[in-house]
Amino acid sequence: MKIVAALTDPANASLAEQQGADIIELRFDLMETDPAEAVRQCRNLSSLPIIATFRSAQEGGRYFGTAEEWEDRIRPLLPLVDVVDVEQGFARNAVCVKEAKKKIIASHHAPIMMPLHVLFVLERELRSYGDIVKIIVTPRSESDIIELIAFTNEIKLPICTGVMGSTFRFARAVLPLFGSELVYCNVGPATAEGQYSVEEFVRLRKMLVG
Repeated sequence: MKIVAALTDPANASLAEQQGADIIELRFDLMETDPAEAVRQCRNLSSLPIIATFRSAQEGGRYFGTAEEWEDRIRPLLPLVDVVDVEQGFARNAVCVKEAKKKIIASHHAPIMMPLHVLFVLERELRSYGDIVKIIVTPRSESDIIELIAFTNEIKLPICTGVMGSTFRFARAVLPLFGSELVYCNVGPATAEGQYSVEEFVRLRKMLVG
């Protein structure tokens, strides 16, 4: 499992690396800073790979633009970053990311828990354009968590699963034990309710896997 430090301030990049993060996600939709300048600042402070993310309002973020505007914002960043988060709604814009030979996290964030058969269909759809599939759901019961664990365990290709909200926060720590490759944490302000900080998760990882 790899720890992703989701940052709203690139000045925290050095601290993220010191605390044990493996990757940095720059949440451009939550920043006032010019995205290119934010990447340059991050590069000056850290040697970690960088994920570029504009999370849409429909999926819990604060990017309100169209798919065309999303591509206009991403293109100048492609030479500067290592990975791009491409939501399912922006899938047709993945072509420009592939042409730049950058890896894609194909993501979908849902305010509900989907049945198992729907999760498997969604995984195939996201896999059609992404290198890593990221599916985040909002469980309503312990049974939902069990189904999400079963789904995660079944997928043998790179997968990241997680939960929205704080009710089942523990699932963020449990899912990596069953195959979820990325754990999104924070340094500085949390980018999602229920996130662990990088420091917290480093301690949890040591307790859970040694």
